[in-house]
Amino acid sequence: MSNKLQAIRGMNDLLPDQSPAWQYLERQLRSLVDRYDYREIRTPIVEPTVLFARSIGEATDVVEKEMYTFDDRNGESLTLRPENTAAVVRAAMEHGLLHNQTQRLWYMGPMFRYERPQKGRYRQFHQIGIEAYGMTGPDIDAEIILLSARLWRQLGMADHVTLELNSLGSPEARAAYRESLVAYFESHREVLDEDSQRRLITNPLRILDSKNPAMGEMLAGAPQLLDHLDDESREHFERLKSTLDAAGIEYRINPRLVRGLDYYSRTVFEWTTTALGSQGTVCGGGRYDGLVEQLGGKPTPGVGFAIGLERLMLLLETLELVPEEAKGGADAYLLAMGESAEREALLLGERLRDALPELRLQVHCGGGSFKSQIRRADRSGARFALILGEDEIANARLTLKPLRDDSEQQTLAQDEAIAWLGRQFA
Repeated sequence: MSNKLQAIRGMNDLLPDQSPAWQYLERQLRSLVDRYDYREIRTPIVEPTVLFARSIGEATDVVEKEMYTFDDRNGESLTLRPENTAAVVRAAMEHGLLHNQTQRLWYMGPMFRYERPQKGRYRQFHQIGIEAYGMTGPDIDAEIILLSARLWRQLGMADHVTLELNSLGSPEARAAYRESLVAYFESHREVLDEDSQRRLITNPLRILDSKNPAMGEMLAGAPQLLDHLDDESREHFERLKSTLDAAGIEYRINPRLVRGLDYYSRTVFEWTTTALGSQGTVCGGGRYDGLVEQLGGKPTPGVGFAIGLERLMLLLETLELVPEEAKGGADAYLLAMGESAEREALLLGERLRDALPELRLQVHCGGGSFKSQIRRADRSGARFALILGEDEIANARLTLKPLRDDSEQQTLAQDEAIAWLGRQFA
């Protein structure tokens, strides 16, 4: 073949030396949601395009520019999911999970957006998300924020993230605010960049989220949504802040925080960090009380968040918070010296795995000299080489050679060797 086959730009392979750190992170995430009794839901990665157009908003960047959309053989327009909240709502409605019920759900998997790839942000990326339905009060908002705060403590990065809060109020209050915001931006049209001028017609709240430094002073003087909140939304926000205060969760009110998707209302929040060079979002979420009705269901309150795993992994690595034991590698490497030892090594390996379920054991296959096998054992990262030769087989013994320190090797009866290894890896 003349053309070298490569992965699609922005869609990356996860190689064997990278996967142990990902498995560590996924275990941390799974154990956390289990402790809060959130239940996993898995949805297809392909959905009808109309699902995202109706939920995210046809005037958003995601729908206008970033979705992977195609027609199938029946002419139906399908889209690789760019986010998963809409898909979770679709599944919950389809299978009757929302009527007169409360649900605490979570998901984890790949999403797809066509945007310029950069470190920590790719065209195929992975998210974990939390979704809670059927609860109207700020207590569930507080719970999911407390859950995310516990994650940062669990991963050892609590000092490197900051919680930002805002309230978008009710749709009616936001519509009134939109009018005053548009009037303000119209009076400063000469400052607006091309993207913001387009958004002035389609989605003016998104202008507040602009990162264009030339617009910074103008944006700082824009009307604030918090000054236009309806009474019910204001009370909701105050109760949320009171709960976070009582729990000792520090936060910063960010009146320009609007999130990028149309379905948010009332509480919105982000956890941000400056540890990656420039301030970046590692977790974002909020309320979407109108989304179920927007997609054809009965009015059902909802709240949740999503975390991009690539960026979270990048943060873990930057802060050097991936523990050594999560970097992979064998605990022990079993050498088979001679043809007669090859079968016996495989059988002994199974015996070791039966006796020591937590032991990560690699049994040498493929023959080779003692020197070459020791090299393979060292490259595996194992702490011990277990040597099985003709003498060991004849006497039912096993030689244990340390690979990471200068302690002496020893030869023990196989039962004693298994017990000794059990103590090392207890």
